[in-house]
Amino acid sequence: MGRLDQRVVIVTGGSRGLGEAISRLFTQEGAQVVLCDVRDELGKAVAASIVEAGGRASYRHMDVSKVADWQAVVAEVEASFGKIDGLVNNAAVLGGGPILEHTMEAWEHVVAVNQTGTFLGMKHCIPAFQRNGGGAIVNISSCAGIKPTPGAGPSYAATKAAVRLMTKSIAIDFAKQNIRANSVHPGRFQTDMSLEIGASISDAVTEATPMGRAASPREVAYAALWLLSDEASFVTGAELCVDGGLTAV
Repeated sequence: MGRLDQRVVIVTGGSRGLGEAISRLFTQEGAQVVLCDVRDELGKAVAASIVEAGGRASYRHMDVSKVADWQAVVAEVEASFGKIDGLVNNAAVLGGGPILEHTMEAWEHVVAVNQTGTFLGMKHCIPAFQRNGGGAIVNISSCAGIKPTPGAGPSYAATKAAVRLMTKSIAIDFAKQNIRANSVHPGRFQTDMSLEIGASISDAVTEATPMGRAASPREVAYAALWLLSDEASFVTGAELCVDGGLTAV
């Protein structure tokens, strides 16, 4: 307990699934978490339940693809808590399907959330880290950003690969400013969003996983916790696969 004591951390996509698991775990480790999402009712309910359990959390509406939303949230968090110590870019969407069925609208939506959202999060939080003397970023990518995942669709794979290399670029550029950036690459794990790709694809990914099962969101959340904590103080530009061995084969 206490691995994130006194840290102020923004978590995007915090209203359900992995974002919710990360938010709950971080507050249990002493962080003040600001959950951000477009699902306002769910997000407010998660924040309220964390507070009821003795944690410190609040909710802010945010469309991660909108510059104005990032500007407003970062300004409000700094005004409320005096600093920002960490950022977890978790918000993401699936969609589009195989390339011959992939519409431009679907492509642009996935890129806007997964890739542009991550870019904007880093762009607007890094100045806050500089004002605070440092900070840490965890970008949630995917195994699909490292190796092909049948059925995931070209936009999802492309954006998650972009997240991987954006993370490394930021890690290099800001290493001497005490700002770390790392990416987490989950394999198959159990959330509502992962079920959206369809049972047949989910089952195929699970079957291809050497450990033979899906992860729980909390198992993935622990990777983000470690990377954000002082235990990973000399870790930057890394990609941490939480995939049951999927990318090892």
